[in-house]
Amino acid sequence: MAKIRLKFGLTAKTFLAIFTACLLVLAVNGIASRVAFQTGFLDYLNDQGDLRMQRVMPHLQREYSAHGGWEHLRGDSDRWARLLRPDLAHGHEGPVPPLSDQTGVPSRLGLFDAQHRFVAGNPDATSDDEPHAVQVDGHTVGWLGMVPFQTVIATNDLNFYNTQMRAWWVIGIALLLVTVLLAWLVSRALRQRLAKLAAATHRLAAGDYATRIERTSDDELDALVNDFNRMAQALDDTERNRRAFIADISHELRTPLAVVRAELEAIEDGIRPLDRANLGALQGEIRQLGKLIDDLHDLSMTQSGGLAYRFAPLDLAALLRSELNGMRVRFSTAGLALEEDLPATPLQVSGDERRLQQVLANLLENALRYTHAGGRVRVQAARVPAGVQLIVEDTAPGVPADKCALLFERFYRVESSRNRASGGSGLGLAISHNIVLAHHGLIHAEPSPLGGLRVVITLPEPA
Repeated sequence: MAKIRLKFGLTAKTFLAIFTACLLVLAVNGIASRVAFQTGFLDYLNDQGDLRMQRVMPHLQREYSAHGGWEHLRGDSDRWARLLRPDLAHGHEGPVPPLSDQTGVPSRLGLFDAQHRFVAGNPDATSDDEPHAVQVDGHTVGWLGMVPFQTVIATNDLNFYNTQMRAWWVIGIALLLVTVLLAWLVSRALRQRLAKLAAATHRLAAGDYATRIERTSDDELDALVNDFNRMAQALDDTERNRRAFIADISHELRTPLAVVRAELEAIEDGIRPLDRANLGALQGEIRQLGKLIDDLHDLSMTQSGGLAYRFAPLDLAALLRSELNGMRVRFSTAGLALEEDLPATPLQVSGDERRLQQVLANLLENALRYTHAGGRVRVQAARVPAGVQLIVEDTAPGVPADKCALLFERFYRVESSRNRASGGSGLGLAISHNIVLAHHGLIHAEPSPLGGLRVVITLPEPA
């Protein structure tokens, strides 16, 4: 037999939780109030009985003194009843006092002699734990007791008690209805807010990254809404970057491919001869295309954290000298003066030698490619309070100060001067930026006093 499983949503669970909690509070409070009222009312009836016995006591004393004992009361229930109602027995004038048998007290009173033998009234009055002594001339001549109230039996008392219980039930039901209404309102408000969040999540999952949720309060759900909006903004930024990245890649790949295709078509149509010079030009474009693909791979690896680093202590000054010596001929051929200002003592850092060499090569290649002939490129390194600082700067052309931070974005080039015509892919500084960050360092660009660009790198010293 298949089992039926009921599914309760969060709002239903919230409603049931609030309703159950309020119901338990009302039930406990109602039961406690009912028990307290019943106990208090019975105590009130017993106190009324004590008051009746105190009022009857003088008449019993006179009755004993007049007859010298209690024998005349044995078996005479009428005389006992009149004794308990002295206002009727002696022709009381005026209004009848409130002392009456409506509480059921007279039927509960019993008289016993000095030896606790039953005389008149209710013989069960011996159950009274504290009977009242009847004293004449300082001697105890009898005992007056009362059967304690254990429940309400008198008509008027019972009517009053039932009226109070009905009122309690009416109040309890009214409070229960109010509780149901409040629980429904709270769960409904929660459901509406969660529904907005769910709808926004569905739109976000469908690719609408511009989705945002308006904040309406200052609670935990509002904090969740704030987190959702931040996530949506991050996804929106990622999507824009992805589209820009694809567009940039398409643009960067299209140019060398178009050149190669045009050269091949020219050779195929006989416009250009198939000689060593034209093959060399094609090979140069293919190398440029391969370099771009390699840079794209390195950029992707550095951004995703997939690039492996082998950290070890190394001398940054020695690494700089080695890299500078390997590029002096190229700088000289380009008509650029390569200056260095490196300390004679080692500059110890912790890093991956191959990756730091890649950073240095990118910076020097960048300066070599963009600096005008006859200019200078200066490389400095020194120890600073924050660690070890490396500076690579060059002469004109320069970069506006407000554009310097953009140089570390992929494919970014300053339109007026440092552009694609110089042959760069626009990825070197972006790759260098990611590698420096992986070394827990800092990198930034700024206008150089020499008239060109200055790139400053700070690496922490080994721990």
